[in-house]
Amino acid sequence: MNRPIDPRLHKVLGGEHLAALRQRLRGHFERADPDAPPTSLRLTGLIGEEREALALLVGRPPRTAKSMQIDTGEIDAALLRAGIAASLREALEQLDGPIVHLATEQTALRAAWASVVAAARHPALAACLLKPTVQGLLKRLSRQDTSVALQLLADADAVLRHLPASGMARARLAAETLGDAHALDAGRPTATLVLTAWRQLADEPPAADEESNDDSQSGERVRDVWARAGVLVNELARPALFLNLPLHSVGIAWPPGEPGYLSLRRLLRAPPAWAVAGRTVFVCENPNVVAIAADVLGRDCAPLICTDGMPAAAQRTLMAQLVSAGAQLRYHGDFDWSGLHIANHVFRVHGASPWRFHSMDYESATAEASHARGRLPTVPVEASWDPELAPAMRHRGLTVAEEAVIDLLLQDLRISN
Repeated sequence: MNRPIDPRLHKVLGGEHLAALRQRLRGHFERADPDAPPTSLRLTGLIGEEREALALLVGRPPRTAKSMQIDTGEIDAALLRAGIAASLREALEQLDGPIVHLATEQTALRAAWASVVAAARHPALAACLLKPTVQGLLKRLSRQDTSVALQLLADADAVLRHLPASGMARARLAAETLGDAHALDAGRPTATLVLTAWRQLADEPPAADEESNDDSQSGERVRDVWARAGVLVNELARPALFLNLPLHSVGIAWPPGEPGYLSLRRLLRAPPAWAVAGRTVFVCENPNVVAIAADVLGRDCAPLICTDGMPAAAQRTLMAQLVSAGAQLRYHGDFDWSGLHIANHVFRVHGASPWRFHSMDYESATAEASHARGRLPTVPVEASWDPELAPAMRHRGLTVAEEAVIDLLLQDLRISN
């Protein structure tokens, strides 16, 4: 039970008007060794009420100077003689609560967090927690509470032990491993830890073009990471558009010459056996290109897929499956900064090569496709595969839609019989 504060102590050192002075004195004891003998300290920038309080504590007449040298041992003795408190430190603790030695507290806190990090069991989780940035992430997710952090690690470990999955819905994974179907929803702490560890396990750190402040884009990136772990999130959204992709599978076919769609659900739960080893699969940015190719070439069109803008989880999964089956991807997109941004991603992540998408192709397109040109915005994107392309686009200041060069693309897509 706390003993009541002596009214004399409150009178000499208490009150809101002396709160700043008490905080400065507490700071001295927070930094000092608790076992060190009393020492002296110099206080500067004192106001009148603070000077009067200090003078009263040491039994001196008030001074007008804004600084004062005080001896904490002398104040200890004065407080003890008056029967107000055993020491200045005790007096401050009576007024404002315990004083914690900062160095001791920080040492204990570092030890506590080291124990938390050591508690990670899953290899990917333990590996990523070796990085200071991930340790910082864990502290933020747990709001600096070590007990919360330990539970987060246990939950993340339970989920990671079920990965990779084979087309399991994220809600089902959460319900079966954590007892809460929403525990792995976007923004939930456990989901953030699991995705961080999965990137570590798959050696797939977030790429620069995937770090966006746009909620819709960042949400798509999250769905893509879950998809690489075999987990379905919104599995029927943005299916992958394709035309004439050959299959090994018996009994699974699409009408030749007719475009088709594959959902992320289908791609992960029953991956098709693609017969594309050693073959070129063309990749376009816009669905109109697939529609025109189907109308003009039909069954005589080479294998063609569409990213439909920046590829989502289904498109990325399809491209990964085709590359794994031995296909060589060739990509074409709009000659604008967004098209270059998409191409950088497709080339880097899926090893695709350009398809009529160099600076010479742009120069030719701007000269010939006058009906489908527009003005470029002022923020450029460099083309990783052709250092001359972005400068040429900046110089011309024009965009060229993919559909504007469709005749050239159809020449490449036509299969010779």
